[in-house]
Amino acid sequence: QVQLVESGGGLVQAGGSLRLSCAASGRFFKIDVMTWYRQTPGNQRELVATITRGGNTNYADSVKGRFTISRDDAKNTLHLQMNSLKPEGTTVYCCNADVWTSASFHGGDYWGQGTRVTVSS
Repeated sequence: QVQLVESGGGLVQAGGSLRLSCAASGRFFKIDVMTWYRQTPGNQRELVATITRGGNTNYADSVKGRFTISRDDAKNTLHLQMNSLKPEGTTVYCCNADVWTSASFHGGDYWGQGTRVTVSS
């Protein structure tokens, strides 16, 4: 079983910064793509940023230039540096990991519980 635990959320003023982290633990062979999502007002998941095992990144247009996704595979952690935060960024952020449980078995997607970010105006 794989567990993902997010941390780093909190209250920040508009224009401020936060750094989210997602720690993966459990038994697995490797993690491929890792992604940050956030919850929309309509209770949907919105992709924020993605990073492959090779370090290729992709961002939602709304966060380009302000957010930076990174990962440390030695520590099985994912990060999201969020700068110039806006009040519309207030929501729950959660991480997703595409996990291989062995060299030949793709275990699938795992999700964390999320961490809440509140940006005050």
